[in-house]
Amino acid sequence: MLRSLSLFVCLSALCVPAAFAGVTVSEPANGATITGAVKYVASATTTTCSKGVGSMGIYTAPGVLAYVVSGSSLNTTLDLNPATYDTVVEEWDNCGGAATTPITITVKAGGSSGVSVSTPANNSTVGSPVNYIATATTSCSKGVSSMGIYTAPGVLAYVVNGASLNHSLSLSAGTYHTTVEEWDGCGGAATTPVTITVSGGSGSGNSFSELQHSGGWADYGQRAPTFVDCSPSPCDNITFSYTQNIKSPSMSGEAMQMYLAGSEGYGDGLWNNHLIGDDSSQGMPDTNHTLVPTLHNFTYDVYFWAGDIGLAQAVEFDINQFFNNQGYIWGHECRVAGGNEWDIWDNVNSTWIPTGIACNPVSNSWNHVTIQVERTSDNQLLYQSITLNGKTSTVNQYYNPGSAPGWYGITINYQEDGNSSQSPYSVYLDELMFTYD
Repeated sequence: MLRSLSLFVCLSALCVPAAFAGVTVSEPANGATITGAVKYVASATTTTCSKGVGSMGIYTAPGVLAYVVSGSSLNTTLDLNPATYDTVVEEWDNCGGAATTPITITVKAGGSSGVSVSTPANNSTVGSPVNYIATATTSCSKGVSSMGIYTAPGVLAYVVNGASLNHSLSLSAGTYHTTVEEWDGCGGAATTPVTITVSGGSGSGNSFSELQHSGGWADYGQRAPTFVDCSPSPCDNITFSYTQNIKSPSMSGEAMQMYLAGSEGYGDGLWNNHLIGDDSSQGMPDTNHTLVPTLHNFTYDVYFWAGDIGLAQAVEFDINQFFNNQGYIWGHECRVAGGNEWDIWDNVNSTWIPTGIACNPVSNSWNHVTIQVERTSDNQLLYQSITLNGKTSTVNQYYNPGSAPGWYGITINYQEDGNSSQSPYSVYLDELMFTYD
């Protein structure tokens, strides 16, 4: 009776797969801990399907088929990030049947992965531009894909393909908690933090910092084609505003949000701050008119963030100097929807001049722009350079000043231009610094 019962159980439908079809995994062992890439070796059989085994595959998680091969044997290597995986090796026969063998593994990172930075030294004081030299290694069998430099959290200033990096960044004076990172072909990454203090270079001279948090901001709307200032919002079918002390997105915890919208295309929002001279927000009215005429070199340095920067027709960063009834307006316009190119302002002819320099800010990321200009000894406007996200482009163009009767002082502008649909959008400014000497 016992022998007959045993025979009945073995011939039941529940017992057939275990007896006549299955997957044998020789590598890796169930419960194994593996460093680096994981090799899978397995074979499958079936006696219930006369057409044989059609294919085999590896699941690294439920529903995640990482590898598949035709036939009844499998021999491959998977690059997996460090973690514990409940993998499954499965076979599918040509009759619609299948069998599986679960294999749990723990993957550890290889000991050779990392980033080596030879320059600059951590906690060093350096001049601008700052030269970064670094190399990367990885245990990933696909190697290092790329390397990059972050000048602040979320601010990717430079990226290059491959396992070595040699690049100079133009940075204003200040302390930077930079990071050099490598990304491998398996989805892994490694970082090395490098804290530096930049002195001199593009950050020399006197400066105002965290201006996005400062008082003194005024805002206006401008309607094409005359672009005459209007205020308060809304006006001329333009809606505009600014909000300070924004916590997110923010680098400092005190970002400034500039918002533009409206009901008619190509409307602009203009935000202005008087720094030195008349109506100074920084306590520097220069009532005797002895300071402003002596200033020649200016740097506008700011980080900006937009969820969808493509909604902007353009964003604009301006430096303005007024004295002796003359106006020196160094206008810099990054055309986005307007063609991804930097334009500069011709004061005399009141027109924008294309520079041929590309301007491609990144959405959902902090972009870093540094603009350097000079008023020459013979009172010409010199556009020196524009640096966007670590790439410096030399402009080196001269223009004459325009007429500005009665104006006196140093001011800065930030402006947003609406597209043809006047799509609403916001740009956030942070770490806004202005340097002068």
